[in-house]
Order: sequence, then structure tokens, then C-alpha cells
Amino acid sequence: MVALAGWAVFSQYEQVADAIGQLSPPWLVLATLATLVNVGLAGMVWRTNLADLGSPLKLPVAARIFFVGQLGKYLPGSVWPVVMQTELGRDHQVPRRRTATATVVGMLISVLSALLVVLIALPFAPEALPEGFGWAVLLVVPLAVVLHPAVMGRVVDRALRIVSKEGLPERSSGRGMVTATLWAVGSWIGAGLQVWALSVPLGADATVSTAVLLIGGYALAWAVGFVIIIAPAGAGAREVALAAVLSQVLDSHGKVVVVVLVSRVLFTVVDLVAAGAGILAARRHQPVTPAS
Repeated sequence: MVALAGWAVFSQYEQVADAIGQLSPPWLVLATLATLVNVGLAGMVWRTNLADLGSPLKLPVAARIFFVGQLGKYLPGSVWPVVMQTELGRDHQVPRRRTATATVVGMLISVLSALLVVLIALPFAPEALPEGFGWAVLLVVPLAVVLHPAVMGRVVDRALRIVSKEGLPERSSGRGMVTATLWAVGSWIGAGLQVWALSVPLGADATVSTAVLLIGGYALAWAVGFVIIIAPAGAGAREVALAAVLSQVLDSHGKVVVVVLVSRVLFTVVDLVAAGAGILAARRHQPVTPAS
């Protein structure tokens, strides 16, 4: 996983170096901090879901499981983070069924919250929904229905009984779902501010309206990238959607490419740093006898 994520950065070293050279250091630092906010709050979504299901974890342990497991998204398909986090959670007496459920629910909450951010941004920045992407926001209704605790509990229980003949006795609560969704909304604000901080030095307006547009635009791009699960971490589809929004605030295709490229590299680097930090932070919390 580390090799694949590293290759995503170093395979485009020359382009990345040239792109970063066009950005001012203060704005690049701000973009990095916003990236950290996004990744950190995404971890809080997962930790909240797991605690809601009956396995509260200390922050260092949760960081180890979540951030190391997140490296699985650099493989094609969305199943690998689930597999990795499930096995890492087992090292800390968290049943596989519970970890897998928390991870899948977290993914669905991330998509729903991203689309909610788009809907919230639309009255202030209609350009956040480029032509041809209207279908994405229609997913809000079915996602909201599926994530209702009563519905999600039945779906998860039925799926687990098919796979292992044993369901999950715990159910997600309404309070837990709302708390996780709020963490997720915060994470999308961080991601959007990252793109805004990268765009301003290249000519975008340093205004609240531009920030709102890019927050909604990035959330849309991520949701589209997640739906297209055959590419590693949404590669390709996400960039197309993000470029469509950025073209409205930047005056050249070259500047759009710079922002898209540096944004993706920042997320990859922060993913690697977070995974390393999670491993170091959890050294004092030695894994215990695995749970079934």
C-alpha cells in the first residue's frame, strides 16, 4: 500500500515540483492544514460509528486501525480499506463484523454528507453542480433511507447472516449517525478549503463565495469518484468533476491541472503521514488476543 501511494506521488515528480513552484508558501501551508483537518475528521467519523456499535477505542488505537487501513484505497476497488481495518481491529478485540459494519456505514455517511454539502452550497454557489453531474445529488434520498438506523440495522443483520450465519446484535443509533454525519460535513469543509487555498495564489478570488463554491465542488467530485469504484481512490472521475468546478474560478486549463495535481498529492502524502503517526501513537497499546 505504501509503495502504491508513494508511486502516485513520485511518478509525477517533475510535474508536481513545477506545480508547487507556482504556489506561494503561506497558501500551501494553509492547504496542508486543511488537508489534515479533512483526514483527521474522516477518522472521527469511523471512530464514532465503531463506538456507537459498542467498541469505543482510544484515539491512538483508532488512529492505527483507521489510518493504516485507509491505505487500502490505493488499490482498485473500495473493498480493501474494509478488509484492512477489519483485520487491524481484530488485533484489538474488535469483532470483524463490527469493524466491517462501522467502515461500510462510514463510507455511506461520507457519500451522503458530501452530497448534503453540495445541496447546502447550491443556493449560494449554483456553479458547484456542473452540467452533467446532476444525477449525483439524486443519490441523497436513497442514501438517507438506507442510513436510517432502523433500515441500516436490518440490512446489516441480513447481510451478516447470509455471510456468517450470525448477525450483529448492536444497532447504530440516531444520535450516533447524526454525530458521525457532522464530523463528515466538517471533513468536506476542510477538503474544500484545501482546494480554495491552492486556487487563490493562481488567480481565484479570496472570497467566501469562492470558498463555498469549491467546498461544494470538491464534495461533489469525491462523491462521483466514490461511485466510480473501479479506479484506485476514485482516480480519473474525481479529477474530471473537480476540474469542471475549478474551470469556473481559474482562467486557464494549466492552472486547473496544477490545483488538481497538487490537491491529490497532498491527500496522498497526508494519508501516508497519518498512517505512520497512527502506528507510532499506538505503540504503547499492544494488540491483544484477537476476537472472533
